[in-house]
Amino acid sequence: MHTAAPVVRVAQSGFAVHARGRGFTEISDKVAAAVAASGVHVGLAHVFTHHTSCSLLISENADPSVRSDLERWFARAVPDGDAIFQHDAEGPDDMPAHIRAILTGVSLSVPVHGGRLQLGTWQGIYLWEHRTDPHQRRVTVTVMGS
Repeated sequence: MHTAAPVVRVAQSGFAVHARGRGFTEISDKVAAAVAASGVHVGLAHVFTHHTSCSLLISENADPSVRSDLERWFARAVPDGDAIFQHDAEGPDDMPAHIRAILTGVSLSVPVHGGRLQLGTWQGIYLWEHRTDPHQRRVTVTVMGS
């Protein structure tokens, strides 16, 4: 008896995020909408930002002090205007923003089951802007599965 292999779907979409300056913007709903529109019931959602001075992360979404604590820790670990940085063409937050993005990452993978993101109860997906000025950021979601 020969069983047909499941059809693998790949769907890709994107959206813009207007970051008002350094801080977090929750994008869970936008990523969930991309997953729902993909038609994939079981698989993986890959989320990617096309920038070098912001990042993506999964973090606590119930208590905002978690995100403010992260911001304070990074301000201490990678301070704006530190004299060790040569790359400051766009201001004192230029190199610290790149370091923050490298340390936290520009992509995430989240399992999909039942056509929905499989985030934990208190998890949310965030774009973390590392520059102090507002920026328009681009995010691509690629959903793969059956």
